[in-house]
Amino acid sequence: MIEKERHVLIILPHPDDEAFGISGSIAAYRKMGVPVTYACLTLGEMGRNIGNPPVATRETLPEIRKMELIKSCEAMGLEDLRMLGFRDKTLEFEDDEDMVQLVEELIEETNPSLVISFYPGYSVHPDHEATARAVVRAIRRMEVEERPKLYAVAFANNTEAELGTPDIIHDVEATIENKLNSLRAHLSQTVWMMKETEAKLAQNDPEIKKWLRYERFFSYKWDQDFE
Repeated sequence: MIEKERHVLIILPHPDDEAFGISGSIAAYRKMGVPVTYACLTLGEMGRNIGNPPVATRETLPEIRKMELIKSCEAMGLEDLRMLGFRDKTLEFEDDEDMVQLVEELIEETNPSLVISFYPGYSVHPDHEATARAVVRAIRRMEVEERPKLYAVAFANNTEAELGTPDIIHDVEATIENKLNSLRAHLSQTVWMMKETEAKLAQNDPEIKKWLRYERFFSYKWDQDFE
């Protein structure tokens, strides 16, 4: 069951980060009438994929990915998209305090009951890690009784061994088509993956159906020190 929230704030570094493990939940919240704000820190302009056949060049990729992100948000019914303009693959070099203050300002403005981001230490990419650290640090500074919930996405190889299994599982069966359209929107990055996914769906592959239907999150463990 997906709980109805006051406001959901999503903070992720790249276009398409939302599509893989969160888009079904976003669409579900929007269908409930829950306001959702998505702060996307970069345009993913350093992404290695440019489509197959190519749909972009290195010069045009930022604008292509911007349009793909907008299309993904439309697929999810998400209207409040913030593109914050940081450069892809440089977030780890941004001033830590500036990043924390950015998150604090977003929380103060939107007053979310739930924040969704990555789990620090378990999200693989340096941009993911920098984003996760800023989110955790900003929420940790709040009075305990005023903190929003933090649902974190984690997929490092050691995740289950160290964190256990996800404690939040959303059944997004009702919004699978929204999720598929979100993934399809990011054509420059997902073309090969979506060809394989569509083929498996046509074959009624149970594993791909399970992957699409269930979105998994970890409630952040506030007694854990990731520093």
